[in-house]
Amino acid sequence: MIVIADSGSTKTEWCFVEDGIIIKCINSKGINPYFESKEKITEEIKLVFSEFNICNKVSAIYFYGAGCTPEKKEIVKCCLSEVVGDNILIKVNSDLLGAARALFGRENGIACILGTGSNSCYYNGEVIEKNISPLGFILGDEGSGAAIGRLFVGSILKNQLEEELKIKFLSECNLTQEEIIDRVYRKPFPNRFLASFSHLIYKYIDNPSVYNIVFDSFREFFIRNVMQYDYQSNNIAFIGSIAYFYKDILSEVAQSLNISITKIESSPINGLVKFHSAF
Repeated sequence: MIVIADSGSTKTEWCFVEDGIIIKCINSKGINPYFESKEKITEEIKLVFSEFNICNKVSAIYFYGAGCTPEKKEIVKCCLSEVVGDNILIKVNSDLLGAARALFGRENGIACILGTGSNSCYYNGEVIEKNISPLGFILGDEGSGAAIGRLFVGSILKNQLEEELKIKFLSECNLTQEEIIDRVYRKPFPNRFLASFSHLIYKYIDNPSVYNIVFDSFREFFIRNVMQYDYQSNNIAFIGSIAYFYKDILSEVAQSLNISITKIESSPINGLVKFHSAF
């Protein structure tokens, strides 16, 4: 049995796989070594494996996570080893490599993530050959839930959208303007907080101004990221909750830029199960 984990900024999906078949999946909080301590990460992993106590049957763990850069992935590997022991093969890689493997297997292409954050790369079928830094939701992360949430909330609070929509939004999210500002500037994980409004933004998408916020953010993602690769000669595919739920708008933006999208998936798990079961 192998374990495949995909961790974004908001949640981690753990899948226990035997002979290419998913036996069980468990969701936990997002694990990001840039923002969380080793103790916090270990605690989260312990919760997962205590819920499904079969460590003795696991031969390998393949963990793909946000923030798992070369200098940080050893932290996650150590935390996993502390919970499951040293006799299990543990491989930790970035969520971007996970997305690329899930979308393209061993073929080349441009892989894109649109979730809480955003990212992209040119993948040569083995490794990531080129990556435009996403820069986070303040400087970049175009097209992500956090970036769209930031633009939408900013427009609401600066009275750039209809008063009726502002009243409706504040009522439905059960927050005051002061509470929103406090959550963004004084509380941890403002990116997750802003991305959490995605379901409400989707609900208001028939409003032309809201539609334009999403459209323009996706357009920025293509211009500032995808179009820096050899995008006319490679397949382009997307993964992530934002890409999937807004796939109609994403496809419209791509078409307006004469770009073809070959695939849009909500999660990399099925693709990663296929990738790792091929051995």
